[in-house]
Amino acid sequence: MPYGISESSTAAPSPVVPASRSPRNAAHPRPGRAQRAARALRHASPALLAYAAVRLLGALAFALWARREHRGVWHLLAESWDCDWYLKIAEHGYADTLGSQFDANNLAFFPLLPTLIRAGEALAPALPRGAVGLAVALVSSFVAAWGIFAVGDRLYGRRTGVVLATLWGSLPVALVQWMGYTESLFTALAAWSLYAVLTGRWLWAGALASLAGLTRPTGVALAAAVSLTALLALRRDFLVRTLLGALLAPLGWLTYVGWVGLRLGRWDGYFAVQKLWHNEWDGGVETLRRMHGLFVIERPQLFLAMVTAVLLGSVVLYVLSAADRQPLPLLLFTGLLLLIVLGSSGVYFPRARFLLPGFPLLLPLAVALARARTHVMVTLLSAAALGSAAFGGHMLLAWLGPP
Repeated sequence: MPYGISESSTAAPSPVVPASRSPRNAAHPRPGRAQRAARALRHASPALLAYAAVRLLGALAFALWARREHRGVWHLLAESWDCDWYLKIAEHGYADTLGSQFDANNLAFFPLLPTLIRAGEALAPALPRGAVGLAVALVSSFVAAWGIFAVGDRLYGRRTGVVLATLWGSLPVALVQWMGYTESLFTALAAWSLYAVLTGRWLWAGALASLAGLTRPTGVALAAAVSLTALLALRRDFLVRTLLGALLAPLGWLTYVGWVGLRLGRWDGYFAVQKLWHNEWDGGVETLRRMHGLFVIERPQLFLAMVTAVLLGSVVLYVLSAADRQPLPLLLFTGLLLLIVLGSSGVYFPRARFLLPGFPLLLPLAVALARARTHVMVTLLSAAALGSAAFGGHMLLAWLGPP
């Protein structure tokens, strides 16, 4: 079966046996949704515990460093940089004109997180500013880690799934996962959407991809991956739910881009906003220019050197993923994500963060570590977690710009 779709999802249902003739079934009825969810959570618990451990290490290291520097931990995690943009959108709404000032139009930020913040503030008005956004990110990070584990477990087994979720929590910029940013929310939606594709749940895949398209601009990469995979599946077996999944996937992204156009009174309104944020696609010319400038003309700052290493490493990992013949939806998603991030002429420093949702790129490393001896795997994962803790503190306390 393609993309790991189990036979149980397509097999004909077994005939119903009367209770009087099937005492075993009567005594042990099929578990309900709550029981199945609890069983799945227990199965994923090693991954979630490992993820929690590496992120708590990073958060503790950051908090101690911030205290030594007399910096506010709460402000940096919940109210700084993009966090503040989302909080202001939740409070005041979006701009209704384009304007001409660079890096100032809030229509560049997608609406799902501000909507969730507004809903949370309505339910709990006594919470301090930024608490809802941070809570959304925190909960989403564990949902994302669960989904990442599920994809790894589906393709390569439980051990690989655990390692994959741990690696995602140990990335150099993983501290962002516990900030009031959209990366955790987007990754959660992407991971479960891709898992739904792998298991043939097309309506779920399309709906989650549509929500992802309301979360970040790169939601278009997930939408394209889901829709293209669904359309290819239609060639083998035409099903209405598959077609609906293909149609649902891009709706979120298209709806917001269309709404911005209507709000500004011009069809290219969203792209005009992005131009004011210096975000245009130039095929990678600006990316190469920045890399050349950093390492040939000037001495790079540590943070920018790390960003460059992440970008180059991601390209290598994508080649390895393609050589390993990963399922098509994963390759489409990460390939399009890389194309968008590397091909943009926008600012350089946040690009490692932009690649956080591209967790399938980590699969070659996860598979290799899962096959290694346990002490080797634990040593390397511990080193990655310590490195992530160090870079997380550097990112928010030593680097002078946003993450």
